[in-house]
Amino acid sequence: MTAITGTDIDLFRMSVLEKALKLELLGMKGRGRSAYSVIKSEFGIKGNRQSVYDQFKQLRLETLNK
Repeated sequence: MTAITGTDIDLFRMSVLEKALKLELLGMKGRGRSAYSVIKSEFGIKGNRQSVYDQFKQLRLETLNK
C-alpha cells in the first residue's frame, strides 16, 4: 500500500478536482459543493465550466512539471 504524503497531497487533490469537474461537464451531479465552485474559489479561475476545466487542467500540468 502506498501513502500519499507531503507535497503530493496537493497534486493528488488537484487531480481529483479535475476528474470531478470532468464528470460534472458530462452531467453528473453530486452532493455538497461542486468541483466547479471549489476550483473557482480556491484557484481564482473565472469562466464557464468548460473554460474553467481547460484552465485548471493546464494549471495542474504546469504544477506537475515543476
